[in-house]
Amino acid sequence: MGLSIRRAWRVSKPQGYTIAAILISLGGFLNGFDTGAIGAITTMPYFEKTFGPISPSLQGFTVSLIMLTGALPAFFAGQLAHRFGHLSVIMGGALISVVGCVMEAAASQLPVLLVGRAFAGIGEGALLCNVFVYITEIAPSAKRGNLVSMPQLFVVSGICAGYFTCYGSIKIDSQLSWRLPFIFQTLVSIALAVSCYVVPDSPRWLLLHNRREKALRALERLGVSRVEVEKDLARSLTQIPPQKVSTWRSVTSIFSSKYRSRTGLGLFVLGMVQLCGIDGVIYYAPILFAQAGLPAGTASFLASGVSAILLLAISIPAYIYADRWGRRTSIITGGIGLTFCMYLIGTMYATDSVHSNQGAGRWVVIVAIFCFALTYSATWAMVGKIYASEVQPVETRAAANSVAQGLGFFTNWLVAITTPIFLSKSSYGAYFLFGSLSLFTLVVLVLFMPETRGHSLESIQETFQLHQTGRKLQKVLSGLRFRGGRKSTPAITKHGSSTGTAAGDDTSTTGMELQDLGGLAGPLASESRISGAEKSSLDISFIPARVEVLCAV
Repeated sequence: MGLSIRRAWRVSKPQGYTIAAILISLGGFLNGFDTGAIGAITTMPYFEKTFGPISPSLQGFTVSLIMLTGALPAFFAGQLAHRFGHLSVIMGGALISVVGCVMEAAASQLPVLLVGRAFAGIGEGALLCNVFVYITEIAPSAKRGNLVSMPQLFVVSGICAGYFTCYGSIKIDSQLSWRLPFIFQTLVSIALAVSCYVVPDSPRWLLLHNRREKALRALERLGVSRVEVEKDLARSLTQIPPQKVSTWRSVTSIFSSKYRSRTGLGLFVLGMVQLCGIDGVIYYAPILFAQAGLPAGTASFLASGVSAILLLAISIPAYIYADRWGRRTSIITGGIGLTFCMYLIGTMYATDSVHSNQGAGRWVVIVAIFCFALTYSATWAMVGKIYASEVQPVETRAAANSVAQGLGFFTNWLVAITTPIFLSKSSYGAYFLFGSLSLFTLVVLVLFMPETRGHSLESIQETFQLHQTGRKLQKVLSGLRFRGGRKSTPAITKHGSSTGTAAGDDTSTTGMELQDLGGLAGPLASESRISGAEKSSLDISFIPARVEVLCAV
């Protein structure tokens, strides 16, 4: 019997990279638990008895402080990880979070609670950006989407656990009702710190620092297949490690012309996807449901818990199919759904169609809130963090991703601190604002976001080096800035190859194939230099994301 069990375990045992991803994803659970619990905690009766009633602005500051302080270390945590390793920084962040959670759980005055939340934010900011980068670097290309989206699945699981922990603890007739969630967060932080001792360092980070023997041992522990090593990491084994640079130099390098387009995409993705208002919905779900007409107190908590269960339920298939759905598909479908939900809710309130005791308007708003949160969890929440990590090269991945995560923390804080203020001033203004920001984010990413699903990290970097998004736009604009010259009409084929120039033209044509910005349409063919004073015409077919623009000059 024992032999058969051991044999079955050997057959079904998950690979080392899966176990490592699960353990390190506890950082996502920690962040999600606080997100799901803190809004409910601030409305508990014993919380108000301990600290007194708090205004909407002070409530917003208390809830969002963890994100404000989390943005500060996130900006330089990548530099520390580049020097000391991702696991070292994750462990340090987890230990700082332990200190913060202990202070929150033991607080008897509001300033102590705020200091504790500040420490917890510093710890989470330092560890979260490195959680996604670490998993990105250990994951095989075929499973990268699944594994990198695992922390986000843990975030949603943490939100669900936070809601229902508070739903149960609110019935405790003592101060333990609001202290218990902070005690649980302390235990999760300790477990994350211990996990960093168990899992191996990133092989790509070890190779970057010329520790090749350790890298090979790490690959063996992670269970990366020989085919994967030969396909993706063989070139790294033969490359000369880059020279060490200062922290400031590594930060400024991500904005150099070589990396600017990738850095811009990462910053935009992680910054703007948060401005759709998701944190306002998650943090203040009890308030939103009460505003829509549900009874305050337990009913609102239960409604928030139901939304947490649905978030977790929709995140599971999104996690499973992360490597089957394209990154652009998730962005487009999610952006359309998020924009529609926010505009619908805003319109219902603006037209005074929502009444707390009668009518179907309140149920339309409640359903729209559920649909908004579910759409975000299934699309933008998953693809945002995957994409921001995988588009960066190994030498700037930690720095660029940490800056992007810092920007994401800041925009989270901005949404969390302003949402209760907006809601107290206007019942519909915040929804129209978040809907417009979602629409703007959708349009920009549709135009400038290349597809990366199924590509290895190394091949993604080679693609960016050959076809930088910024260069494509510059080529189009330079083609439109035509000032006359000898007639030169490049022949453009469907697959982007150039068949040459017009007879008699003494200028050369570059026949390099260029993919369109979105990867959905025909490529942009060669660019031809035009000189002289002869009047001519140029026909350009440029199709970013299925939108064809024909320009005749």
